[in-house]
Parts: sequence; structure tokens; C-alpha cells
Amino acid sequence: MPELPDITIYLEALQARLLNQRLEKIRIGSPFVLRSFEPPIRAAEGKKVLGFHRIGKRVVFELEDNLFLVFHLMITGRFHWKKRGAAVPRKYGHAAFDFPRALCF
Repeated sequence: MPELPDITIYLEALQARLLNQRLEKIRIGSPFVLRSFEPPIRAAEGKKVLGFHRIGKRVVFELEDNLFLVFHLMITGRFHWKKRGAAVPRKYGHAAFDFPRALCF
């Protein structure tokens, strides 16, 4: 799988920046980024990041209380570091995750 090195690099970078940090707020720019509604996406807010994993071409954020956020490589390739509270980019933005160090994609 040629994508494996990319996913490995993403996991290492995410772990270095976000491990043990709290996900402060989630801002959805496109409803198409969500694939489930139970539990609601807001349930992840305030949870600490416990780890990162790979499932095929997906990057998994493991959070407290047995919650997981799963992103396909197509979306993961769009992760951008922005200031906390920065607007979700209109044309290509799907969501923003506010950590002490913000993450937008």
C-alpha cells in the first residue's frame, strides 16, 4: 500500500503535537465530513487524546470515554495547523478542531 508511509508520518506528527491534549471545540464546516450521528460529535469536545492508530487508509484519534474520530487519508491529507478559533476555510474546509494547538482541515 503506497499510502502507508504517508499515514505513518501523519500519525507521528499528530502524536507529537496532540497526545494528551484536550479537544476543546469542534466546528463543522461541511456536514459531509460526518458519517455517524450517535454519539453526537459534541460528545468528543473536552476529551483528552489518548492515542493515534491506523485502520487501512484511515487515521484514528483515540479519545477518553472510548470515543474515536476516524479520518480517511483523502481528508487527512488536508490537515492544516491554524490558530485556535480560525475560520473553517470556505471552499475546501470541512471542519476545525480546536486544541491548545489548533487543527483545521
